[in-house]
Order: sequence, then C-alpha cells, then structure tokens
Amino acid sequence: MTGLVVGAQLPAHTFTVTRADLVRYAGASGDFNQIHWNERFAREVGLPGVIAHGMFTMALAGRAVTAWAGAADAVLDFGVRFARPVPVPDDDAGTEVVVSGKVKSITDDRAELELTAVCQGQKVLAQARATVRA
Repeated sequence: MTGLVVGAQLPAHTFTVTRADLVRYAGASGDFNQIHWNERFAREVGLPGVIAHGMFTMALAGRAVTAWAGAADAVLDFGVRFARPVPVPDDDAGTEVVVSGKVKSITDDRAELELTAVCQGQKVLAQARATVRA
C-alpha cells in the first residue's frame, strides 16, 4: 500500500452473496444454525428471512482489506462489530455487500483503516477497522 495519505478513500469492493455461498460457508465453518438456511425458522425468530453468517460477512471485509494491502500477511490487525444482519434472498441474484475504506492514520510503517460494509443501503458492520503495513 504505497503512496497512502491520511483521508484517502480506498476503492470499494462489491461482493455478491447467495444462498449457495451460505451452504458452502456452513459446511466449512460447521455453523448450521437454521437462521442461515431455513426461511420459515428465520422469520419465526424475528429476522427478515435467511441471513448470512456474521463471520462470513466479516470475511468479506477481510478480503477487501487483503486486496488493498496486497497480501494477507500485510494485515496486522482486523476487527468488527456486527451491526445488522445481511438478508440473503432465495433467488439466483442474491444480495450485495459493498466494502469501502478510508485511511484514518499512518504511523511508522502502519496504516489504520476505517471500514464500511453496506448491504441494501444499511451498514452491516460497526467499528470495523484494520491495521496494515503501509
């Protein structure tokens, strides 16, 4: 990440999330909670429908950070809070999560990034931040 300056906007990354992605993630993570695959159950517990796993959403933000940093080992710290669920419709189009970022500070060889993840016009991650090698 050469040439960084404080306040610089990082290019947005758009990720499409489908029900098939949720099935693959459930298999990889072992998280088979019904809210991630059963529409009826998700609605019964007050959700808008099936939602993406929070850690899957966080992983999308992590992919954006890794792309900006240029390598996975350039990411020194990464954290988020889950603000809202990511509803995933039962169709072939799925939904989009858009991850953007801004350089908050630069010290020595590190850059602090502030991240934003949005789905359907709503922020889905809060206090999202990363530290990368500058």
